[in-house]
Amino acid sequence: MKTALLQITSSDDPAENLEAVRAMMADAAAQGARFILTPEVTNCVSTSTTRQREVLQHEEDDISLTGLREQAAALGVWLLIGSLGIKTHDADGRFANRSFMINPQGEIVARYDKIHMFDVQVTESETFRESANYRPGTRAVVADTDFGKVGMTICYDLRFPHLHSALARAGARILTVPAAFSPVTGAAHWESLLRARAIENGCWVIAPAQTGEHPNTRGKTRYTYGHSMVVAPWGEVLIDAGTETGIHFFDLDDSSVTEARRRVPSQTHVRPFDGP
Repeated sequence: MKTALLQITSSDDPAENLEAVRAMMADAAAQGARFILTPEVTNCVSTSTTRQREVLQHEEDDISLTGLREQAAALGVWLLIGSLGIKTHDADGRFANRSFMINPQGEIVARYDKIHMFDVQVTESETFRESANYRPGTRAVVADTDFGKVGMTICYDLRFPHLHSALARAGARILTVPAAFSPVTGAAHWESLLRARAIENGCWVIAPAQTGEHPNTRGKTRYTYGHSMVVAPWGEVLIDAGTETGIHFFDLDDSSVTEARRRVPSQTHVRPFDGP
């Protein structure tokens, strides 16, 4: 099945980002894509909590979710919205970082809230505290599609192999890792971790990413690594999108999962153990 990754540079204006993504989706579908994937925080990249509170919306009111569902239905494609920043009704006012699987009728077939929060200091001048504004999810999710089961993760989840292994054991043959990766950690770890998750689980790993310098009306400038990537179940990197925005295509072939797992059936060898 022809599949398309969208590599984008979202601003802190959801309406502007929505129009850009809808146009890219139309272009991808016109070139034959049946499954389209967008990166993490497709609707808004911002370092300002004030700006996020101004423009983010609850799921039932979110213009990005509504507009992208409508576009998926109009084009008749499957769509993974890598994630949207979504307001919640939590007492502490934190948002959810939520991924959506949309079917060709525009219906939501699965939702996944990012479990692992990016609370790190990658350099002396670059610190992230995702948990200050976003609350972690608590449930792993496998989406049922007509092309296979898809294990849904987001960005920093990539560093937690037990999550991906659980998804694979639950039937996932494709793992999605939409991201807005830091340039520092991206250069050091992105490809290695993606290839490891593919090899360990005999799964396709599809990772659409944000890239470049993100225009913001408030807060400091945010930069992301880019390099949207597709890794086949045997570990081959089929796409490395570099740092430019654009659409990248590949053929998603389920038989390669079967072959990789036949050669190294590691998921059938998982054993319980004691300690340490």
